[in-house]
Amino acid sequence: MPQPPALFWIDARQRLALYLELIRFHRPIGTLLLLWPALWALWLAADGPPPWQILLIFVLGVFLMRSAGCAINDYADRKLDGGVERTRNRPLATGRLQPWEALALFALLSLIAFALVLLLNLATILLSFVAVTLAALYPFMKRYTHLPQLFLGMAFGWAIPMAFTAVTNALPWQLWPLFLATLLWALIYDTEYAMVDRDDDLTVGIKSSAILFGQYDRLAIALLQAAMLALLLWVGQLFALGGWYYLGLTAALASALYQQWLIRQRQRAACFRAFLHNNLFGMAIFLGILLATL
Repeated sequence: MPQPPALFWIDARQRLALYLELIRFHRPIGTLLLLWPALWALWLAADGPPPWQILLIFVLGVFLMRSAGCAINDYADRKLDGGVERTRNRPLATGRLQPWEALALFALLSLIAFALVLLLNLATILLSFVAVTLAALYPFMKRYTHLPQLFLGMAFGWAIPMAFTAVTNALPWQLWPLFLATLLWALIYDTEYAMVDRDDDLTVGIKSSAILFGQYDRLAIALLQAAMLALLLWVGQLFALGGWYYLGLTAALASALYQQWLIRQRQRAACFRAFLHNNLFGMAIFLGILLATL
C-alpha cells in the first residue's frame, strides 16, 4: 500500500536529519580544521587572494570531503562507537541508520567533490585521487597503528599541494614544509581529542596517540607544537612574509600555550576545549598570511 504523502515527507525529513547528524553538520569544527590549511595554501600560492572560482571550489570541496570522511569513519567504527561515551549515540551505533547508507553517502559526497575538481586543471585532478584514498583509509588505521593521526594529517594536508597546482599548475618544494606543519598539527589536535576518549578506547580496543604517549602526552603535544611553529617560521621566510604573519604566529603561540593549560589535568571536557581551540590557532595563522599578502 502506498505511503500517504504527509507520512512520506515526515519520514524524508527525519532521514535527512539523520544524514546531517552522520556528517556532523551540527559540529563544523572538523570542516574548519580542514579548511584553514587549504586557505593558507591558496593565499600563499596566489601571493594574495586566489581566483574566486578556485576559492569557491575548495571551500565546497572541503565541506564535502569532511562530510564524506565522517560517513566512512562512522561506518568503520559502527561496532565500536557504542562502547565510547562520546560516540554511543551516533546514528550507526544506535541502529537509526544502516551501514550501507553511510557507504552510499560517502560515495555520493566523494563523487560530487570529484565533479568540482574536474573544473580545475589536470594536475589537481590527479592529486584528488590521493585525497579520496587517504580519506577512505584513515578511519581503519586506528585498528593497526597508535598513530592514525598521521593519515589524518596527510588527508587534511593534501589540500595544500592541490591548492598550489590549482593556482600555479606547479608543485614548488616550498609547499612541503607547510604540508609537514599541517601533518604535525593533526597529531596535536587529534591527540587532544583522543585524550577525551582514552579510557573508553582502552576498553574497546581502539589505538590512539593518546594511548601511545601515555603519561607523556602533554610533553609530546608541547614538542609537536614547538616543531610546528618552527616549521611555520620557516614558511614565513620561504615566502618572504612580513610582520603581520609573525604577529599571527605569536597569536598561534598564545593559543598553543592556552591549550597546554587546558589539558594540564587531563579532564575530558577541558581536553575537548583544547581541541576546539585549534580553530583559533588556524585562524590566527590565516589572518597573518592574509594581512602579509595584501
